[in-house]
Amino acid sequence: MKRFTVMITVLTMLFSLAACSKEADQSNKDLKVQSTDTMEGEGIMNHEDGSSNKTAVIYFSATGTTKSIAEEAAEILNADIYEIVPEIPYTEEDLAYYTDGRADQEQNDLSARPKIVGHIENMQNYDTILLGYPIWHGQAPRIISTFLESYDFSGKTIVTFCTSQSSDIGSSSQNLHTLAENADWLDGRRFAAGTSKQELEEWLGEIGILPEKAESQSAFDFERHTVMLNSGYEMPIMGLGTYSLSEEECYNSVTTLLQFGGRLIDTAYMYHNEASVGRAVSDSEVPREEIFVITKLYPNQFSDAANAIDDALERMGLEYIDMMLLHHPGTGDVEAYKAMEQAVSEGKIHSIGLSNWYVEELEEFLPQIDIMPALIQNEIHPYYQENDVIPYIQDLGMVMQGWYPLGGRGHTAELLNDETIITIAQTHGVSAAQVILRWNLQKGVVVIPGSSNPEHIRENIELFDFELSDDEMARINALDRGEKHDWY
Repeated sequence: MKRFTVMITVLTMLFSLAACSKEADQSNKDLKVQSTDTMEGEGIMNHEDGSSNKTAVIYFSATGTTKSIAEEAAEILNADIYEIVPEIPYTEEDLAYYTDGRADQEQNDLSARPKIVGHIENMQNYDTILLGYPIWHGQAPRIISTFLESYDFSGKTIVTFCTSQSSDIGSSSQNLHTLAENADWLDGRRFAAGTSKQELEEWLGEIGILPEKAESQSAFDFERHTVMLNSGYEMPIMGLGTYSLSEEECYNSVTTLLQFGGRLIDTAYMYHNEASVGRAVSDSEVPREEIFVITKLYPNQFSDAANAIDDALERMGLEYIDMMLLHHPGTGDVEAYKAMEQAVSEGKIHSIGLSNWYVEELEEFLPQIDIMPALIQNEIHPYYQENDVIPYIQDLGMVMQGWYPLGGRGHTAELLNDETIITIAQTHGVSAAQVILRWNLQKGVVVIPGSSNPEHIRENIELFDFELSDDEMARINALDRGEKHDWY
């Protein structure tokens, strides 16, 4: 999904809240919506299938604690998010406890209703509201009452959460129920500053409002050794990379892979062996529809991508390409991707994706295209794990594939002789390479190790007779050095 922030009202100033959570300072904030594929000026998300986001996270935050929890919840729920902003900002003096300041007076006056800046135009479109606030004198700030009395919540589900260092949510939630009697109120919960995302996600799961994930587009089928792509095609989860293989080496390696039961082959224009891949596929007795061929366009092809696609088909002698990727970002990459989109509509390519695109590049690139990439192919190995990138990509419904899964040429020996890897391999009676490749698979990363050695090719696809324990996975995860072995 693409992420945008749409500002729908003017900036207003908030200062400091000396409330139950002892929060000390307050920054400039405005009523806003942060959503995915959001319509201009509105807080409703529209997806490609015409469905809309039915959940909104709405919060009042004086110092940022409630805001941080709300933003985490919105990310977990893939929800729109709004901030409740007072028309008259609270000053430090207003918020000082037991001084008969403005906050004291409001909390002592059940009828107090501080005015709010802005209005949520499409409240009727939301089914579930997650409502957050700090605790003031054991209760929700009166501005929350203002908010609840501003809309019709009939038939909606409302879940409250508060932020405080000590006071529980207590009666603060119950006392709000009378302001939206026709809503279905779920039990709320208190969170302290620094609450982990995992704890928040567990709570949202407990109360039953976590969105269902599309298992078919993220989970590996370890019985079939495949993953379903968002394009609707199945792809093997282990195969052969052909980088640096000469034409004859490539032909022999692909032939060996197919003989041993492997069905995934990765090549590229810049490998200068596409023809060898195509020849091996054509010469094989394996039905073409069982083989999955990936190739790539290099940036020097982006300016004439349509012809480059036709050239790839001709070089390989194939009627279609299973997957085509852009090799790495470059001038004209959006236009080249659109040429691949056109080739999909013409049946020349089944699935398309990107290689060497990371979070920052994806956030810029995705809003400019029409077909969500089915695959992102990046360098991934125990010394360079991309633990921030993998879940980001998978949460968007794309599959992650790793090149250099064994560390890459010049680094493979060190990785295969890593003491942690060797110890785990000995436990299972397998090779160090098999442990690394299985680690990738259990993280949801497709593997394409390169080799011209027939025994290694066979070994690299025999990954399903053992399973790494959680402890073994954690031990390999601890090897991450952030050590990238190529510049892409």
